[in-house]
Amino acid sequence: MTDLINLVNDLLWGSVLVYLLVGVGVYFTVRLSFLQFRHFGHMFSVLKNSRKADNSGISSFQALCTSLAARVGTGNMAGVAIALTAGGPGAIFWMWLIAMLGMSTAFAESALAQLYKTKDVYGNYRGGPAYYMEKGLGMRWMGILFSIFLMIAFGFVFNAVQANSIAGAMSGAFGFNPMYVGFALVVLTAFIIFGGVRKIARTAELIVPIMALAYLLLALFIVVTNLGKLPDVFALIIKSAFGFKEAAAGGVGYAISQAVINGVKRGLFSNEAGMGSAPNAAAAATPYPPHPASQGYVQMLGVFVDTLVICTCTAAIILMSGKYIPHGDVTGIQLTQQALSAQVGGWGEIFIAVAIFFFAFTSIIANYSYAETNLIFLKLHDKKKIFLLRLVVVGMVMFGSLATLPTVWSLADVSMGMMAIVNLVAILLLSGVVVKLAKDYNRQLEAGKLPTFDSKEYPELQSQLEDGIWDNVEAVQDEDTSLATSRLKTNS
Repeated sequence: MTDLINLVNDLLWGSVLVYLLVGVGVYFTVRLSFLQFRHFGHMFSVLKNSRKADNSGISSFQALCTSLAARVGTGNMAGVAIALTAGGPGAIFWMWLIAMLGMSTAFAESALAQLYKTKDVYGNYRGGPAYYMEKGLGMRWMGILFSIFLMIAFGFVFNAVQANSIAGAMSGAFGFNPMYVGFALVVLTAFIIFGGVRKIARTAELIVPIMALAYLLLALFIVVTNLGKLPDVFALIIKSAFGFKEAAAGGVGYAISQAVINGVKRGLFSNEAGMGSAPNAAAAATPYPPHPASQGYVQMLGVFVDTLVICTCTAAIILMSGKYIPHGDVTGIQLTQQALSAQVGGWGEIFIAVAIFFFAFTSIIANYSYAETNLIFLKLHDKKKIFLLRLVVVGMVMFGSLATLPTVWSLADVSMGMMAIVNLVAILLLSGVVVKLAKDYNRQLEAGKLPTFDSKEYPELQSQLEDGIWDNVEAVQDEDTSLATSRLKTNS
């Protein structure tokens, strides 16, 4: 079984997905006229107005925190260490590249998720790739395929990955038995996920910003105290990315391929751009400005924070520590712990254990919310089936606490790759709609208006949209629209 998983993994990541991810990222970057660079400041402007919500949705800030809860976890700490060990420092460059290109992909999938969202039987917004595959493309079969892959990946495998890293970190820092760590995680996970989507969003909104800020401040302290090493670290990353360092040894081709594959693979696992996961959170939001494209900007910011900020911090900590050994035996969260301890002392290992606990735990509960949304899409949303899903999720948390790292990561790579392929094909087919949304939003912004989506202006889309979702968007506008527009336009 392990050999089969590795074979599929090599096929997906050795050829298909590397080209597809980069190609789709370049395509949307060009079609959206380099939106992620031209409107970089506008992402922060939209975030200033992100606390608004209605009775059907969570706020844009909560949607961002929920998506960051899923993004910021083992990929940022364990994943970066694995990329460095397997692919060399050059893998970090390719993580940066896939993130910058992926910001445009994230815009596309999140804007589409907002446009084609629906309401569940409780009146809550639901949506994501499965929904825009059915409504936008008329391909329910494609949505079913995506939902199955997502439930395997996020509901089951990724939660095992997160639990695996928590157990490893707690064992390394405190000597805790992984079985006891698993039991504790099961209890905490059950307490949150049985409270529903809104409880998950409130938990993410509370924990994620605090832990992310604490980690960034610690990384900044390490960078400042090792400022002299910083140019060498960036030089090492760039040289390794293009094989300059290995050229003399004659292994340049293999070195570059390993850097690209591991950088793209771990980059996607970390920022999830194009995978089709974050749109499930984006669709649950009440957007402000009341336009689908505004969630595209919010989720672009999520990709930036995850990879270009937090992953870079982890890479700097490891490469400045002197603990990094190419293809060494120590990898994953243990390498990150050792690197931080070398910089700040023994408490660094404890800090990483605590950080990975909160980051990975919030990933588990956010991953569950994605799985629940897709269970509803499959029309398997009665209370018994949702209860069963929750039981399986906590079971996978226990399994992940006790499983071996390579097997769990390989399963994660395969399931992630399959859902990414389905989603990337869908957003390419819907690229014309994405461009319409972006142009409509920016036309209004440039005219000094608060961007507001009016479905009546797009009769070709009206029949595809859920009744009542985009019919009365004026009701969620701010009374002082001139002030909101001024804030948005200042940093656009």
